[in-house]
Amino acid sequence: MRLEGKKALVTGGASGIGAAISRRLAAEGAAVVIGDVNEEGAKEVAAEIDAEAAILDVTEPDSAAAVAEAHGPFSILVNNAGTDDFAFFTDMTPERWRRLIAINLEGVLICTHAVLPAMQQAGYGRIVNIASEAGRVGSKGSAVYSAAKGGVIAFTKTIARENARFAVTANAIAPGPIETPLLMAAKQLGEIGDKIIETMKTTRKAAPARETLHTFDSVPSAAFIVAQGPDSRTTRPPAGPASLHRVGTAGRSCWSWRPPAI
Repeated sequence: MRLEGKKALVTGGASGIGAAISRRLAAEGAAVVIGDVNEEGAKEVAAEIDAEAAILDVTEPDSAAAVAEAHGPFSILVNNAGTDDFAFFTDMTPERWRRLIAINLEGVLICTHAVLPAMQQAGYGRIVNIASEAGRVGSKGSAVYSAAKGGVIAFTKTIARENARFAVTANAIAPGPIETPLLMAAKQLGEIGDKIIETMKTTRKAAPARETLHTFDSVPSAAFIVAQGPDSRTTRPPAGPASLHRVGTAGRSCWSWRPPAI
């Protein structure tokens, strides 16, 4: 199996996309640790795939450091934990948008900061950050979420540049709408929320959560980066010192940043 001997931390792995990714990594032979604030959900998925479960609050540096110390070192990090709080921006409050930024953006920074030093020391690492199409093009009713996910994409590019010399790669997957509890939470907006979901489904062909695994199967520049080196892609990015490559169908895309070896 391609990931035998590799240990992976999947944040937010108790449900939705994170659970689907955890299942796939385990099927590929990785030793998976599911980090989530939902301890019961993490344990359920872990029991299903013979993985470990760890309580992880991605907004707390001490929590991330504790998981890295107790369960690491990790050769694979999937920063998947995220949430949204559907509302038009003028209806948001600073408290609500700070929470969104803390989970969706700072959580990626915090977990990467906790795991990356060991990858650098080992001379190997694969970081996959789950961003969103909202981070590229925006999403009505999700202004702060879109801003945070845009930050994840920019952060991914920089981490890839800084860590190429350690043979650590960083990639961002930007899924379109996936039918997860997070997306369905838009229903709290009432009729407007229903229209947002229906529009997303119509324009982006929202897929069931488990279908997110197809991102790993069909987009070498995103998921195969976990199992192989960056040169394993079947499609070549544009020439240049560092290339940003988008691959996607039906609203699922991957932005893969491959810097030069330095």
